[in-house]
Amino acid sequence: SFAYFTIKDRLPQILTKVIDTLHRHKNEFFEEHGEKGVEAEKRAISFLSKLRNELQTDKPVTPLEDELPDAALWNQYLDYQRNLSNGNGEPSWFQSPWLYVECYMYRRIQAALAHNPPIDNFDVFKEGKAQNFFESQEAVTALCTYLQELLKNIKDLDEKQLKEELFKLLQVSLWGNKCDLSFSAGEESSQKSSPLQSLENMIPYILVNDLEKLWSLLVNTKKRNTEKSNVRVDIILDNAGFELVSDLVLADFLLSSKLADEVHFHGKSIPWYVSDTTKHDFNWTIKQLQSANHMWMSRCGINWEGNLKKGVWAYRDHMFWTLPHDFSSMAEVAPDLYADLQKSDLLLFKGDLNYRKLTGDRKWEYTVPFHQALNRFHPAPLCSLRTLKSDTQVGLKPGQGEQIQASEPEWMISGKYGIVQFDAAL
Repeated sequence: SFAYFTIKDRLPQILTKVIDTLHRHKNEFFEEHGEKGVEAEKRAISFLSKLRNELQTDKPVTPLEDELPDAALWNQYLDYQRNLSNGNGEPSWFQSPWLYVECYMYRRIQAALAHNPPIDNFDVFKEGKAQNFFESQEAVTALCTYLQELLKNIKDLDEKQLKEELFKLLQVSLWGNKCDLSFSAGEESSQKSSPLQSLENMIPYILVNDLEKLWSLLVNTKKRNTEKSNVRVDIILDNAGFELVSDLVLADFLLSSKLADEVHFHGKSIPWYVSDTTKHDFNWTIKQLQSANHMWMSRCGINWEGNLKKGVWAYRDHMFWTLPHDFSSMAEVAPDLYADLQKSDLLLFKGDLNYRKLTGDRKWEYTVPFHQALNRFHPAPLCSLRTLKSDTQVGLKPGQGEQIQASEPEWMISGKYGIVQFDAAL
């Protein structure tokens, strides 16, 4: 299975890269922290080398020993996995659910640094995320330019034109999800050219296309809501770099078109899955745009900083997003987060990992309804914008999956296909 290939090849590659990154920063650690920094780097590397060896030799998964606030929840989850195995030995790297051990690896990378101050705040994936952003400059410039030109005349657009523009920017945000560094094991995966030109040709590759449902939800919510109450959209972010810019552009359009009054972004509280967005990445990206020597890019950066200051945009992180749990256990494990999401009018879940957690990462029949696969996770109307990079997919028409499978055996993991899949939460 693709899961086997991931654990066998991709995860050790990612760990090797992390070890290499720490090694390359040795001098920087020395300059900042003296001998303490170098000692910490050595200890972290030895911790990670041991982790890589455990993974490659299918050792049992061990409890976390750090003091981070989520450690107890992780260790409870390990007990839960032990109970699932019905006494068939300890859960190990190759004998456990893929989603669990993959999340566990990233949490152990965090532990390697947390255990070793003064380098405990170092993001081992930061360089790759920055590189992805800079390599996508052409696409970022094109997108920012498009947005600023659009905003000049947005007041004059009729409903049909607004809808067309919304669909365009939702599709850019969908296909922006191709730029995923954990998928390419950290190899270069940037968006080189303007993403707007190829949208028309990409429509046949959207296997579930609920754009119309999103439009009617937003328009009807707007009409229903009186002046007093705000329409709120939440974007549960995936990758930093180009994808994040495409999400910010979409959020700007939602506000400027008055389809939404506030947008809440949800990111990761620790570095995660190589390219996932943290608070630092979010703020860094806006600062990069602000200081760009391109008029429309810096205009975007300045406006977005303004949105955050005015409170019409908010960035939040919550440790639940970096736990191994499916979202169906959110109400129980993180009731505060679930209650917050219930205040939203629309939740946009970006990317593959969020989809795996929405559907419990199971090998569903392709035709199982999305609503059923969500397993009672219905805090608010929600939509997944995802390019397929793992073998879980629901909500297809009868025969649709089999038909693609016949001609493209790799269709579920190639990133070539996407979905805009909506659930009304009723």
